Order: sequence, then structure tokens, then C-alpha cells
Amino acid sequence: MKNLMFLLLVVFTSCKTEKKEDNSESVAKETIATKPTEWMFLFDGTTTEGWRAYNAEDLPPQWVIEDGTLTFDTEKRKEVNRKGGNDIIYAAEKFDNFELAWEWKIPEGGNSGMLYHIREGDWSIPEVSPEYQMLDDFKWEAINNAKLEEWQKTGADYAMYVPDKEQKNAKPAGEWNTSRVIFTPENVEHWLNGKKILSFVPWSDDWEKRKSEGKWKDSPKYGTFKSGYIGFQDHDSPLWLKNIKIKKL
Repeated sequence: MKNLMFLLLVVFTSCKTEKKEDNSESVAKETIATKPTEWMFLFDGTTTEGWRAYNAEDLPPQWVIEDGTLTFDTEKRKEVNRKGGNDIIYAAEKFDNFELAWEWKIPEGGNSGMLYHIREGDWSIPEVSPEYQMLDDFKWEAINNAKLEEWQKTGADYAMYVPDKEQKNAKPAGEWNTSRVIFTPENVEHWLNGKKILSFVPWSDDWEKRKSEGKWKDSPKYGTFKSGYIGFQDHDSPLWLKNIKIKKL
């Protein structure tokens, strides 16, 4: 009888151990499957490979690398006999869901923007592509003698969603800002200098209402592309960029 009980105990313990090992293997497989994609540099300070002008084949001459930064130098304009605009795109790959991070600075009165889901065509980029606004919030109005709306200021989802003023912490002109955009169909987040400043749900009823009643009411293609290029805007203002990197989600 004792031998029988001992045998049953051994069998039960063996089955329990085997089940535990199977679960561990399952968890390991799940961890591997859900591991985030590694960061990929779109600009690492050494090359402009992959970058070109929107609707063109080359990089405009005023976009140059200086001291490890991708710089928009307005003193180097050479527009004669050149096709295409001066907004630039990373055209080596299209992205749908992503986390994008970059560092940037502008001069006093400066203005630019990062745009995504860009598709080329007979339209301007902002007509179709969402934009993370980059602007000198502190002195733009005085220098340009004009009033800004909140949806035109740094960190805004341009003409759609405005940042939380309590969280917003933009740096003055000439200082480096760090920005981040996380895009998924369930949620979009804008970050500035380590703080989340806004979030929204793309293509939601609220999103559609803002589009139909605001600046994009006559731009039917705005926000309709669900993948595309990453780009930066020529707003006739110097701009400095570095450490532009992306992670696919």
C-alpha cells in the first residue's frame, strides 16, 4: 500500500512539474512575440540617406548637415530650375503605427512642423497629413505682429487638438526641445520635453467633427491616409534637427 501511494505521489508531482514547464515556455513565446521593435534612426547626424524633397527626387540645397544636426539654412536657397518644394520626407519607408522621437530648435519667431502619413500628390502636405506643430511660442506674435490660436502653437495637432497648458513646457528659441509622437488607431499622444501634452483618438466621431467644422473642412483627404512618410516643413524659417528615430508599433 505504501509503495502504491508513493508511486501515485511521484506521478502527480511529475505532471505538475511538466505543466509548469509548459506554461513557462508559453510565457516565453508570448514575450518574444510582443517584444517591441528596436529604434531605427531616420537621421543619426552623419547622413541624409533616405531623405528627399516632397514631390521631388533630391534634397533641397538648404537642407544640410552641420555639426551633427540636420539644418534648414535659409541662406542657401537655390530655386532656379528646380522642381519640387522644400518640405522634406524620409522616403525610404512608409510607416503606419509608430513611436517617433526627435530633438529640435528654432530661432526667435521660427515656425516649422513634423508631419506623418504623408502621401505625395498634387496637394500640399498639410492638406493631407497630421502635423505636430513646432513654433517659437514666446516671441512669434511680437515679431510677426499677429495673433496665434492655441492650435497653432508648439505641440498642437495642428488645427485639430491643443496641448494641455498645465503640462506644456516648451523651451525658448535657441534651446533644444525633445518631442515624441505615438500613433496607433486607438490613441495618439503628443509629448514635449518628457511630458504628455495631448492625446486623441484618430478617426473618431470627435475627430471627424473637428475636421468637418475647422480648417480642414475643404480638405477631404486630410487624415485619410493610414500610412505614409515622415516629413518636416519648410516654413521659410531656420530649423535644427537631431536624433530623429522611430519605433514600429
